[in-house]
Amino acid sequence: MRRTMRALRYALAALLALGLSGVVVAALAYYLLAPGLPSAERLRHVEFQEPLRIYTRDGELIGEFGSQRRIPLRYDQFPPRIIDAFVAAEDQRFFEHPGVDYQGLMRAVWHLATTGEKGPGGSTVTMQVARNFFLSREQTYIRKAREILLALEIERVLSKPQIMALYLNKIYLGEGAYGAAAAARIYYGRDLAQLTLPEAAMIAGLPKAPSASNPIANPEGARERRDYVLGRMHELGMIDAPAYQEALAAPLTAEVHRMRPDVDAPYVAEVVRSRIVERFGEEAAYSKGYRVYTTIDGERQAAARAAVRQALHEYDERHGWRGPVGTIELAGGGEDTAALRERLEEGFERIGGLVNAVVIGGGAEGGLRVVSTDREGAWELPAVATEWARGQGDGPVAQAGDVIRLRQTEEGLRLAQVPQPQGALVALAPEDGAVEALVGGYDFNTAKFNRALQARRQPGSAFKPLIYSAALENGLTPATLINDAPVVFHDPSLEDTWRPENYSREFYGPTRLREALINSRNLVSIRVLRRIGIQAGLEHLQRFGLDPERLQGNLSLALGTASVSPMELARAYTVFANGGYLVQPYLIDRVENDLGEIIFQPVRLRVCTDGCPRGEAVAEAGAVTAEPVLRPVLADAIPLPEDTESVLPAPRVLPADNAWLMTSMLRDVIRHGTGRGALSLGRQDLAGKTGTTNDQIDAWFSGFNHDLVATAWVGRDDNRALGRAETGARAALPLWRAFMGEALEGVPERSPPRPQGLITAQIDPESGLRSDGANAVTEYFREGSLPERARSRGGYAGNGGDGGGSGGDGTLF
Repeated sequence: MRRTMRALRYALAALLALGLSGVVVAALAYYLLAPGLPSAERLRHVEFQEPLRIYTRDGELIGEFGSQRRIPLRYDQFPPRIIDAFVAAEDQRFFEHPGVDYQGLMRAVWHLATTGEKGPGGSTVTMQVARNFFLSREQTYIRKAREILLALEIERVLSKPQIMALYLNKIYLGEGAYGAAAAARIYYGRDLAQLTLPEAAMIAGLPKAPSASNPIANPEGARERRDYVLGRMHELGMIDAPAYQEALAAPLTAEVHRMRPDVDAPYVAEVVRSRIVERFGEEAAYSKGYRVYTTIDGERQAAARAAVRQALHEYDERHGWRGPVGTIELAGGGEDTAALRERLEEGFERIGGLVNAVVIGGGAEGGLRVVSTDREGAWELPAVATEWARGQGDGPVAQAGDVIRLRQTEEGLRLAQVPQPQGALVALAPEDGAVEALVGGYDFNTAKFNRALQARRQPGSAFKPLIYSAALENGLTPATLINDAPVVFHDPSLEDTWRPENYSREFYGPTRLREALINSRNLVSIRVLRRIGIQAGLEHLQRFGLDPERLQGNLSLALGTASVSPMELARAYTVFANGGYLVQPYLIDRVENDLGEIIFQPVRLRVCTDGCPRGEAVAEAGAVTAEPVLRPVLADAIPLPEDTESVLPAPRVLPADNAWLMTSMLRDVIRHGTGRGALSLGRQDLAGKTGTTNDQIDAWFSGFNHDLVATAWVGRDDNRALGRAETGARAALPLWRAFMGEALEGVPERSPPRPQGLITAQIDPESGLRSDGANAVTEYFREGSLPERARSRGGYAGNGGDGGGSGGDGTLF
C-alpha cells in the first residue's frame, strides 16, 4: 500500500512537472513568436481576389478575366447544408473550441509519439484560416506553433460566423475554384443553394486534396471522400439514415462548367479588358473584383452577331461549295456513334457556332446520314439542307467518312462552311454615342482582330453623304443640277490621268443633287467636290470627327477613298441622325469595385437641347477635352472632380437644316435608290447609304433612324475582291437589314421635326427650277435659296432666283 502511494505521488509530481514544463514552453513560445505574428485585425477588412467581370447595361454577363474564379458570399448566404458538410469534413467541434481543438491536437500528438509520423486531427477551420491568410504551407513545428497562436487570436477578434465565411470564401477547391460558391459553379454549373446533398458533400470533401482528388481528376477518389463526408454528417446527426443511404447511391454528376456568358460579345469583352488593364494595371484589373457595366444592349448584341454570321453564310453560299473539311476513316460493319463524336470533338475545331458532323452514308431522297457533335446517335440531314452546294451535279456533296459543318437556321440544321470574307457591325445611340452592339468579325476565337474598330477601309459611296453635306453648306441645294457626263482629270497628286466612271458605266446627263445621291452617281460627286473646292470639303469633313491625316487632298475623296473604320463611319452618321451634333462613342458606362461603389465613369457628350446639368462647370474645371479624333474612336473613362456631372453638351457641328436635308435625301436612297432592300422592314423613318469600292473589295451600308445608327461592313482581310456584283446593296445591306429588323422591333417610328428656315417648293424634276406642272415634285430649300421659276418647259435659267439666292439651281457644273 505504501509502495502504491509512493508511485502515485511520483506520477502526480511527474504530471505536474510536465504541465509546468508545458506552460513554460507555451509561455516561451508565445514570448518568442507573438511579436512576429501578423495582426488578426486585418481579417476584418479582407479583399478577396476576384476576377474582372464585364456586363451589359442590364447586368448580363459578357466576360470574365482573372486566374482565380471566386464568388464571395456573406455567412448568411451559405446554405446550412454546406456549412454542415464542411464542419463534418474538416472540424466537427468548430462551434465549440476556442480556435484550437485540444482533443484533436492531443490525438495528433499521440499519433506522432506512437508512430513517429505526423497524423490527422490537429488542424481546425480557424487554424486553416490562419494558414491560408497569413502563413506559408511549409511543414515545420515553428509554423504550426505560429498557426496555433494566430488561431487563438483570430477567435478573440472575430465571431464564429465571420471565421467560417472567411474559410468558405478563401479555400482552394480545384479546377481554378476558390471558395465554395465558385466550386458549385465550376463543378455543377449552379449556385450553392441549388446543390443536392451528395453534391454539397462532394465539394466539402475537396480541401484535403483539391487538385489530385477532385471529381474531374480522380472520380473514384472523389467518391470515396464524398462518402466519408456523408458518413460523418450521419454520425453527427446532421442527416438521417434515409437521406444518407440515398446520397450514397447518387451517381457522380460533376463536370467542368467553364464561364458561359449570358451575351456572346467577345470583341466587346476584349476592348473593355484592355481599357481596364491600361487604366488600373494588370494586377488590380484581374484581382480586385471590378465590375464593368457597358453600354451594350444584350438583345441588340445578339441580333448583331446573328446578322453578321447570317450575311456571311449567305455570301458564301452564293460562291459555291468548297468541299468537306476533312475525313475520318470509318470502320466496316457499323460505327460506334459515341466514338465518332469523340473523334470529331478531338480532331476538328468548332468555329463560329457551327456543328461538326461526319457523313456515315446516304439518306432518303438525296439526304445524308450523319453523326454530329450536338446530339447522340446517327440522324439524317435532308437533301434540302444541301441544295445550295449541289451546283449543276446530281450527286451527293459528301461521301461516307467526310467531315462537314452545319449551321442552325429557322428551318433546322443546314450544310455550311466557314465563310472566307469577314464582316463587322457597330450600332450607336445617336444622342450620346453609346455603343449598343459591336461585332468585330465572324469568330473571335479564330481571328481576334476587331474590324469594327481596327479595320481602316475605303467606304466608297457610303462616304458621299458627307461630301453632299459640304455641298449644302457651300451654296448648293438638293435641286442643284450637276452634269453626269464623262470627265478626265490631269491631277499630279493622282499620278496619272484619271477617268472616273459610274458603277453602271453609263452617263445620265443633268442630274439633281438628290437624284445623284439616290442613285450613287460617281461623276456627280466628283463635280460637286470640284465645285465647292477640295479645301472646303476637307474642312467640312473634319466636323464629323474624321482624322484629317487620312483624308486625301484630291478629288478621289468624293468617291470614298479615305480610310475609316466602321466605328468612325457610324459616328459620322450620328451627326445626321441627331440633328447636327458630334458625339463621342463610348463603351464603358461605369466601373464598380467589389462593394458596388462607382470608381469612375466616362465623360460622355450628349445632345442636350435644354442644356446638360453643370456641363459648363465641368468644362471650366478642365475635366475633359473633346478631341476631334479619338483613340480608337472610343471615349476613355476620365475621372471627374467631385460634385460634377459626367455629361457634357455635345457640340453642334452642322446646322439643323443641313442635317435634316441630308436625312431627307438619305431616306430617298432607301425609298427609291440603292438602299431599296431596306424597304422590307416596312418602316418610313429609315435613312442610309450603300458603299462599294473598286473591284468590290469592300461592301458597306450605313443607316439610321432617330433612335439608332448602324454601320455594316463586309470584306476580306487580305483585300481580295468579294466577287462580281458583291456590292454594298447585295453583301452589306442584308446584314444591316437583319440587324435593324430585330433591333427596332417594337420601337415606334419617330421623325425629327423640320427645322425653322426650311421651306417647300414644287420643282420641275428635269430642270430643278420651280414649276407648277403636272410632273412637278416637292423639294426643300433654305429660305433665300429658292430657284427661279422655269421660263419654259425644259428651259434653264441662270444662277440666283427668288429671294436673291445663289444656290446655282438650274446651272450645270
